[in-house]
Amino acid sequence: MQAPLLILNAGSSSLKFALYRTGSAEPTLLARGQFAGIGRALAFSAKSADGLALTPPDAAALAATRNHADALLLLPAWLQANDLGSALAGAGHRVVHGGTRFTLPERITPESLDALAALEPLAPHHQPHNVAAIRALMAQQPDLPQVACFDTAFHATMPATAQSLGLPRALEAKGLRRYGFHGLSYEYVTGRLAELCGGRLPKRVIIAHLGNGASMAAVLDGKGHATTMGFSTLDGLVMGTRIGSLDPGAILHLMRTERMDLKALEDMFYNRSGLLGLSDISADMKTLLESGDSRAAAAIEQYCYAIVRHAGSLAAALGGLDALVFTGGVGENAAPIRSQVCRALAWLGVDLDETANARGGSLVTTPSSRVAAYVVPTDEELVIARHTAALLCIV
Repeated sequence: MQAPLLILNAGSSSLKFALYRTGSAEPTLLARGQFAGIGRALAFSAKSADGLALTPPDAAALAATRNHADALLLLPAWLQANDLGSALAGAGHRVVHGGTRFTLPERITPESLDALAALEPLAPHHQPHNVAAIRALMAQQPDLPQVACFDTAFHATMPATAQSLGLPRALEAKGLRRYGFHGLSYEYVTGRLAELCGGRLPKRVIIAHLGNGASMAAVLDGKGHATTMGFSTLDGLVMGTRIGSLDPGAILHLMRTERMDLKALEDMFYNRSGLLGLSDISADMKTLLESGDSRAAAAIEQYCYAIVRHAGSLAAALGGLDALVFTGGVGENAAPIRSQVCRALAWLGVDLDETANARGGSLVTTPSSRVAAYVVPTDEELVIARHTAALLCIV
């Protein structure tokens, strides 16, 4: 069997992976899985492309896995045990932050890896883990070519006015600007939307990537034009546990009156706010939708209000709207959220087809709707596989 491509997405305590066969115009998924609870109670799961569970690594080896490097060491034997090849053709990585330098996928060298590590202060909750996985694989297989694909890259085409935070120029020169994230998802969805529209992408599109982390992007002529996330992954929409947009004056007030320090503020903004903080029940949208608690209903109302309000802002940046797309775990699966958002955006020309929305089809608006609304499942791993295969000239 031809050696597959390995696609990695490293989190603080997880390592998601996918394997793709190359040799044709489009990489073909072979399997995907993850190591969850790394450093705590490790759990491994993997399925083939047709959904069949695959044999896990040796139980003793799993029990001895303490970090990402240990997890990566298990993959070669696991590949062989599941007839997925005995070696790898290359590896592609999701890297959250590319800064101002990395605006296209890039083959990783020791020098570029150091440059990615230097960006860790810009994404302290994500970048260190992305870099650690690259370093571990480089140490274990120094001859294996690796490619970095960046969540910020899609938004590099935003006009300067959309990138500015309004801070003094000296701080902007140090990297304090609006970057935007979820770019790999936006790249996939933009391409898939063009396919759904017969090869012709609508001119003015808003994409709502709604998951535990959530953001929205305005896409003009296929390119990033504005987005809700800014300097960090905290900004914009209400998320699972992240706060979303916040008046900086509130931060100063918390520091002054509640004596909250950096650690306490960071924990509250990243881990204890959003749907979890608003409901005091759960960060999981499915749980909240199934709850009869008024606090859950209030949290959902706030979540949808943020989406609608930001949609209006993005439509203004685009000068109008031709299509609205829902993606991500919530966007793809929570019909009540899509319904509430679309009904609130009727003034923009969104005429929801409630039957189609409940059924979960691709197009969820009526034929007479001035703005077409779609549900497009995202596939960030495929985007990374495409870029990796192209950069490594693997066909």
